[in-house]
Amino acid sequence: MYYRFIALLERLERAGRFLETAALVMLFSAMMLLAVGQIILREIFNTGFVWADELIKLMVLWLAMVGSIAAARENRHIRIDALSHVLPELGIQVIRIIVDLFAGFVCGVIAWQAWLYLQVEIEYADTVLVNIPAWIAHSIMPAAFLLISFRFVVLVVKQIGAIVTRPLPGSGA
Repeated sequence: MYYRFIALLERLERAGRFLETAALVMLFSAMMLLAVGQIILREIFNTGFVWADELIKLMVLWLAMVGSIAAARENRHIRIDALSHVLPELGIQVIRIIVDLFAGFVCGVIAWQAWLYLQVEIEYADTVLVNIPAWIAHSIMPAAFLLISFRFVVLVVKQIGAIVTRPLPGSGA
């Protein structure tokens, strides 16, 4: 049962890795093309797109959020690691599980609050980029924090699995 669950998580991770990497590449490429195109239009032709600067700002937001999901996936998020030099390996693993559970909980709460904010944006019909509903542009916030929370839960499951399946000291394995 446990190994089937881990296999399912691995498949989800592979799919997520592909989608996140593709989104990062597309967002960054589009953002750079738009920014360079806007500079060329302004400097050479004394014109430009009215909506381009706002779109670039939104692309930076999306890029940061998708990058945060990828950082959580790779376990490369910011971590203050003061105790790993004084605790035994099992103590470090237990503390990482507690910290990752807490981080997953906090990201889940932020996802919920971002979802509530999105509901307010829908209700008030805010717009961005001339006439696009703002909730579409800002939908990355609850989605990203929910996925980051999921990544922390996956890390916790893997860490618990590593503790449970590790050989006992002195067992010779």
